[in-house]
Amino acid sequence: MDRDLAGDHQVTVVDMPGHADSTSVAANLVEGAQLLARAGGTASYLGYSMGARFCLHLALARPELVESLVLVSATAGIDDPGERDRRRRADEALAEELDPSGGGAPALSVEVFLRRWLDGPLFTGISDEAAGFDERMRNRGPGLASSLRLAGTGTQPPSWHRLGELSMPVLIVTGADDEKFTALGARMAAAIGSNATWAVVDGAGHAPHLQRPEEVARLVRAHLAGAMAT
Repeated sequence: MDRDLAGDHQVTVVDMPGHADSTSVAANLVEGAQLLARAGGTASYLGYSMGARFCLHLALARPELVESLVLVSATAGIDDPGERDRRRRADEALAEELDPSGGGAPALSVEVFLRRWLDGPLFTGISDEAAGFDERMRNRGPGLASSLRLAGTGTQPPSWHRLGELSMPVLIVTGADDEKFTALGARMAAAIGSNATWAVVDGAGHAPHLQRPEEVARLVRAHLAGAMAT
């Protein structure tokens, strides 16, 4: 999708902390949003899943830099403290597999981790090519573990009460087959207000930009055109 948009927009693709060329970068949501601001400056920001959480944090912390915002399969955090703690502990357990701290069991290979991750319900029906498997293999276990520990969903302070502060145009995209994040998308749009647009992509689950890239690119292009006109 980024290559599609690059045909008529200047696109900067940023590796999130702990991923690919940023494997050695360890950062939580606050620190990662600051790094994202340095990389992008004043711009429109688009993020998917964890990337969307970084972009959302940036928009709340430095709104003057965010001309418009696109959030794909995003959340503003887990409300229930118990559920949030359970998610944090689950992410820590997975991080321990990728980068054991006790020197006991061998580390889980990135390939095995990716196969397990992509075989899960969030990516049902997406081929290795569409999921960017080869690109994901650029990741390393310690970097992914750091990302889970520092910026996993369980570490995200709920920010639902702050969504009304977002004054820039916001596009929220979810896949129709992803009931959980479609419900979250509806909630986010309602909390943001009239400057939010919520689009549900048919025939897609948690990763609509991978399953229906042309449709998502069309939505983003229309959003950006509208944002420039305001």
